[in-house]
Amino acid sequence: MMETFTPWTLFVDVGVISCLLLVCKFLRVKLKLMQKFFIPPSLAAGFLGLALGPGGMDVLPLSQNMGTYAGILIAFIFGSLALTSQRSEEQGASIGRMWAYSQAGLLLQWAVGGLLGVLLLQYIWPGVGAGFGITMPSGYCGGHGTAAAVGEAFRKLGDEEILTLAMTAATVGIVASVFMGLPLIKWATKNGQTAYLTDYDELPVELRTGLLVPEEKRPRLGTDTCSSISIDSLTFNLTVVAAIALGGYGLSRLVGMWVPELNLPVFSCAFVVGVALRKILDHTGAMQYTCPQTISHMSGMMTDFLVVFGIAGIKLSVVLAYWQPLVVLLLVGLLFTLAYVLIFGKLMQTECWFEKSIFTWGWFTGTMAMGIALLRVVDPDMRSRCLDSYALAYLFIAPVEIALVTFAPVVFFNGGGLWFASACFVAGVAVLGVAKYRGWMKRN
Repeated sequence: MMETFTPWTLFVDVGVISCLLLVCKFLRVKLKLMQKFFIPPSLAAGFLGLALGPGGMDVLPLSQNMGTYAGILIAFIFGSLALTSQRSEEQGASIGRMWAYSQAGLLLQWAVGGLLGVLLLQYIWPGVGAGFGITMPSGYCGGHGTAAAVGEAFRKLGDEEILTLAMTAATVGIVASVFMGLPLIKWATKNGQTAYLTDYDELPVELRTGLLVPEEKRPRLGTDTCSSISIDSLTFNLTVVAAIALGGYGLSRLVGMWVPELNLPVFSCAFVVGVALRKILDHTGAMQYTCPQTISHMSGMMTDFLVVFGIAGIKLSVVLAYWQPLVVLLLVGLLFTLAYVLIFGKLMQTECWFEKSIFTWGWFTGTMAMGIALLRVVDPDMRSRCLDSYALAYLFIAPVEIALVTFAPVVFFNGGGLWFASACFVAGVAVLGVAKYRGWMKRN
């Protein structure tokens, strides 16, 4: 019997997932095993939802609509990006190295996944679709957010399975970022490769439990920019982001009416609307009444829910049907990413090479949050200024990443995957060439 969706269905789904998050947060505080491996509560909650939800034992009242929430959440997340990017003063060479290092790695990961799928996996396992290979980079570099975006784009094109495969890749990526990242940190500390951390066992309690104690270590959630007598500041910032997401939805529908073949995803259009609104707010001086820190926290909240819904909504039947090529794809992706991060990290980062490399490992396999979590382990006071360089470099990386996620599904679905992946490879090598030419690729 087809499940009837009502507002109460959404209410129950969010309520159950919230309870799972609370339980897993409690477990993170109490269980040494979760602390030892820095397992995020959202990841643990996702696995609980998968095991106990409709895809597993079916003992939790979760609906079959969890997969549809991803497309909405990712529109909010991408819509907030333009409002949270901050200008910073940083040396050009440091930004250039971080840009080239990250941009080339991103492009080459897409190239490896795409070429592996088109040239090898398709022929060994004939049932594998043309877009199978890019589930790896969409899940690794982009995390569950990009995996949701790519999967949603393929779903609109008629391929329902890519969403589950991409979400699986993102889940494997997060697990790998932790369970491979922490041994890397231990190795680096023992071999004198870290700039600030000398003993892994000296990590502060707040990094292990995730609770900020004592009170002076608790940063402000945000700044009030509106008087609550008119509108609460949190409400105001949420309405701005919601308006951007709605604008993205409207733009996507409008483009679809004019050019049905293009089929732009809502999250890409939301980012464009966000950039346009940011320019208007900056020009009129109204940007000062938004709070990037508050919006960033809202984006983080939506990302947590996206991770849980994404994992809990995985269709195990699809994963089992493709488990062999999926294992090959994800293993090759991990080995390539590990080799790239360590080799080119040492070649291109003249200062704090390991700190910047472990951050990039977390980003390239899990999420930005995982990259920051690993960075804080080796650089708790952020003296490497890794995030400063990355924040400005990402302004140039983001358009490329969004273009990849926007156009890759359409191109691969229509048989142009080989050309697309080859172009990514050439572009990645070209970026490394630019780095070599500019003197950004030197041994320490």
